[in-house]
Amino acid sequence: MLRTKIICTLGPASTSPDTILRLVQGGMNLARLNMSHGKREDHLAAIDLVRDAAAQVGDPVGIMVDLSGPKIRVGELEEPIELKKGKIVTMAPSDKVQPGEIPCAYRPLSRELQPGDTLLLDDGLMELRCVETDADRTELEVIRGGVLNARKGINLPGVMLTAPSLTEKDLSDLEFALEAGVEYVALSFVRGPEDIIDIKKRVGDQALVIAKIEKVEALRAIEEILPETDAVMVARGDLGVELPFARVPLAQKRIVEMANLYARPVITATQMLESMLEHARPTRAEASDAANAILDGTDALMLSGETAVGRYPKEALEALIDIGTEIERSGFLVRGPQYLTHPSMDSRGGASSQEHAVAAATVDAVRRVNAPAIVVITRSGFSARLVSSYRPSVPVFAVTTDQVTYRQLSMVWGVQPVLAENIEISYNSLTAFGLESVLSSGVGAVGSVIPVTAGYPFHQSGSTNTMRLEHL
Repeated sequence: MLRTKIICTLGPASTSPDTILRLVQGGMNLARLNMSHGKREDHLAAIDLVRDAAAQVGDPVGIMVDLSGPKIRVGELEEPIELKKGKIVTMAPSDKVQPGEIPCAYRPLSRELQPGDTLLLDDGLMELRCVETDADRTELEVIRGGVLNARKGINLPGVMLTAPSLTEKDLSDLEFALEAGVEYVALSFVRGPEDIIDIKKRVGDQALVIAKIEKVEALRAIEEILPETDAVMVARGDLGVELPFARVPLAQKRIVEMANLYARPVITATQMLESMLEHARPTRAEASDAANAILDGTDALMLSGETAVGRYPKEALEALIDIGTEIERSGFLVRGPQYLTHPSMDSRGGASSQEHAVAAATVDAVRRVNAPAIVVITRSGFSARLVSSYRPSVPVFAVTTDQVTYRQLSMVWGVQPVLAENIEISYNSLTAFGLESVLSSGVGAVGSVIPVTAGYPFHQSGSTNTMRLEHL
């Protein structure tokens, strides 16, 4: 039972019924739909296929819709433009561009850039510096050149943009996602907690929100963002453009560490196994990168192009599972008792000190009674996420009566969601169901001691106040 969860992006290489079924059978925990690409009807068809495959296999598989966000891009070009070092070029809005100028889809660019600001093109491959702005036009000096193609991304490190975090397209895509009943919505280019507060008002309790950390402003405000969001993603693509590449590894470690302390599931994404776009095996460096993300404490690893457009989607999934299995069986992930009493764990994550005390006691009990598993009875998934944040050394069987929670917990580290249908909502009934699930999984033997965590009354979310030791 792999405790690290795997997210696969669906695309042209992975939207056939057979491929999706094989991904679900192979261990995909969450399917990602990237709204920057593809047609609405194709995404809806993929959702139906994932639901069908999950029902056929009998495993919970959640769905994430990843909103495009205010991504700034170069406009359409009649042909590629060669940018030579030292050359001065002009960028203008797409509807006002003149021959020889570079079109930009972001109209306020000239008002928000200042002389000396840096502009990066095509994931940072080309670098330009603002020389002067005049009305709608921006004069730029080419610092690092290259060949520019249409629709390439533009990054503005350190520049405060006025564009809203949710574009008109995002609002339409959000409505689509909620109508389709997805479990997670990922917000791109988050700048501060207000962006999360805004989208959560729109989402309500229909889905959980993932804050994508890919801008310097978000990295600086990480401790203000974490209490507001449900989960975070280390989006290393744009983050690696906004930051000098040498700073990305430490930024990743900080985001993961803070997410663990705030009991927020965290995803590590982008170029996880990039070479597997074309090759059937990952490089040694990629294997080390994935392994170190797991060792850092990430809840989930995400495959992007590897499964969306790559030649070997199933093999990429298998490679991550092999890496995760090797790391988890090594014992390096086990955290000592001192982690359970870390003072910062008592006040973060939107949980009370009482709830932290119960979660810590549950994980400590595993070590003291040599328990093979934990049972958490949860309605919203909050209790299971909190126990998971303490990184117990055994599986967490999260018993819930809610279908949405059942699928949402598929992304949480170490959690095995169990759906309790047509069962009396009482401690005794749900505990008996959870213990039977542990026994039938083969994890524990008759007579084993199992810590059971619950909240009373059961219908109230976030009321974790009970830990009892039960016997299988």
